[in-house]
Amino acid sequence: MDEARLLRLVAKGDRAAFEELYRRTSPWMAVRLRRRCGDEQIVAEVMQETYLAVWRAAGAFTGAAVGGSATGWLWTIAARRLVDAFRRRAHHAEPPPAAAPPGVAPAAEDEALAASVGGDVGDALRLLAPELRQVLQALVLDGLSVRETAVLLGLPEGTVKTRARRARIQMRRALA
Repeated sequence: MDEARLLRLVAKGDRAAFEELYRRTSPWMAVRLRRRCGDEQIVAEVMQETYLAVWRAAGAFTGAAVGGSATGWLWTIAARRLVDAFRRRAHHAEPPPAAAPPGVAPAAEDEALAASVGGDVGDALRLLAPELRQVLQALVLDGLSVRETAVLLGLPEGTVKTRARRARIQMRRALA
């Protein structure tokens, strides 16, 4: 039985079908969520919210009639829940300190970046302003979308796009 059929049974209130759908889809969904968010608590919350939404709204799945797949539908729900979690975290986050004290050691992210990206590209990345490097790192190295990057960094999407463009232009110049 495929996932679309399981979803149709879940829409009718079939708990066994829901358990089978969860057993089949939760491992890959957890992996995909962890690739986008390193916080296990957020991943667990998103998983729970996703499957609760699936249980409640399985009847809304239209399936192949609109060219969609059950797993695609599940992932869309999970991705939206993850963005919501990022927004909640950004909304409740403490404001960053106005300025770092002088003589602060380099951030662990910068050290990891230096170790993983070497040569001319690494040098060009290190020359970027921190706000440009953060955006480029999230979009290119972490594979986040513009929206996910905006939520993660607490910036408007337009600002993310502008910074990404500026970073790419500076990288091209540095590597030319």
